[in-house]
Amino acid sequence: MPEETHRPRRPDGTIPELTVGRLASDPQLQIQLVRIAGEAGLERPLRHPRVQKNGLALAGHYHGIVPTRVQLFGETELSYLEALSHEARSVAARGLFALGLSCVVVTGGSEPPRSFVAAAEATSTPLFVSSARSSRTINALHALLDERLAPQVQLHGVLVDVYGVGVLLLGPSGIGKSECALALVRRDHQLVADDVVRCDWRPPGLILGQPAELLRHHIEIRGLGVLDIRELFGVTSVSDRKQIDLVVRLCGWDDGEEFDRLGLEDRTHEILGTAIREVRVPVRPGRDMASIVEMAARNELLRRDGRHSAREFLERLEGRLMPRSDLEAETDTESTRPEADPRALRRTWSMLAPNASGTESSAWIPAAKPRGGPPPGKPGTE
Repeated sequence: MPEETHRPRRPDGTIPELTVGRLASDPQLQIQLVRIAGEAGLERPLRHPRVQKNGLALAGHYHGIVPTRVQLFGETELSYLEALSHEARSVAARGLFALGLSCVVVTGGSEPPRSFVAAAEATSTPLFVSSARSSRTINALHALLDERLAPQVQLHGVLVDVYGVGVLLLGPSGIGKSECALALVRRDHQLVADDVVRCDWRPPGLILGQPAELLRHHIEIRGLGVLDIRELFGVTSVSDRKQIDLVVRLCGWDDGEEFDRLGLEDRTHEILGTAIREVRVPVRPGRDMASIVEMAARNELLRRDGRHSAREFLERLEGRLMPRSDLEAETDTESTRPEADPRALRRTWSMLAPNASGTESSAWIPAAKPRGGPPPGKPGTE
């Protein structure tokens, strides 16, 4: 049976609603926005996490203007307006504010032109002044907009911080995700979220997980009920947010199903369009799942450092089984062949002995063999 990669359907992320009034009054905004005009438009929506700074709009070129983005004008744009006649300034302001903009921000603490104030009031467009320069204003707005307008999706699972690696435990209900997380907390790791994991996308492609507000710091264990982990283990046992680095999918034990025996499978799980490495771990009574998850996190740290234990092991094994001259000749031959399916190449290393089940420990590992036949005691290949 060919190797399959788990590729779940991409979840439909939702974009939270954000109004101009909520943006201007947000306590996490690192600059102060003073409203000059347009109070009636504070409920206008913002739907884009990036500021737009388009001075050409003042010259009547409106191509590319996105009304639901914050429109920003700095010293350069204001100096252009000052060079225009009074009538030309009025025409430029009326044309700009007639586009139905969500809001306009003037930076540098400069007083907006009267034509801007009049046009903003006439169209109910919120007009703000920031005392900070354009660069600082843009950075502050981007930081907050990335936070407030991040695409989101909710997953059923458990998120834990293991050795600094964000591990998302997935699997069917009752498989033991919460029990595994509790065992990890007892080993001084941190619980982030249980049952409901809220995932946010952040540029340049990071997925951050956090708990639902009502379930924060709590975990549900069948037979015990809902437990407050922070009260039981202290403040160091919980974390409010963590980047998801690894997905561990807990599966029921099935003697007829083959699992990765060597660590060569490159499976991924997609969250909000971002592929995250996934490992599948079969669960059965007596297996220490907490230790297995710890080893998965340690192995992820090794991979970040450029070390791939399984591949290094197979390279050493192949070097032992094949003379160097034969290995070099085979490498040259492979380089001239048409590109093969990488899944089929990996498959040769995980071939089990004949009549062996997918969970049997006596796997026949090497696909390479010395010249003259298979190793003693091992079956040959056709």
